[in-house]
Amino acid sequence: MARRLDYSARYPLHTTDELYAALQTKEYWEARVAEMRKYSPHNEVISHEVSDDGIDVVLAHTLPREMLPEIAQSVMRKDMVITRKESWGRFANDETEGRFSASIPAGPGSLNGTIRLFPTETGATMRFSPTAKVFIPMVGPRLEQLMLVNLVDLFRAEQEETLRWLEEAAARKTV
Repeated sequence: MARRLDYSARYPLHTTDELYAALQTKEYWEARVAEMRKYSPHNEVISHEVSDDGIDVVLAHTLPREMLPEIAQSVMRKDMVITRKESWGRFANDETEGRFSASIPAGPGSLNGTIRLFPTETGATMRFSPTAKVFIPMVGPRLEQLMLVNLVDLFRAEQEETLRWLEEAAARKTV
């Protein structure tokens, strides 16, 4: 049975316009990937495309096998290469929706979900709704829970980097 959760990244004092503008720049994604290198050394932006229909981004994260929890090492025999895709729709009426997925070659499960960017009274919020499914009897539920716990940590780190990036972007505009 798949496991699901909701996580809200809040951006007080920032508008949805500012966040969507950041998502449109490759520099923002490069900064996010650079920050993630603190946790695993091999991360990169594979592609970043912006069109009238929205934004499509593909990221690659490589986690060395020795960095994986013991239960994950029992399933993964080599480094874990994660391809992460995010697609954001058109920005209209101060909000947008998107989808994301993460895949691992020969991985024993799936991770995907939706993202919604919307305004709040104090700023903006990105709500992530991921679903994790692992197709291995007995250990599947434990791995699904582990995936979601680590995903929350990732969302928090990305939120902190986004806030830093937005503050630096605002400072560049005032100079």
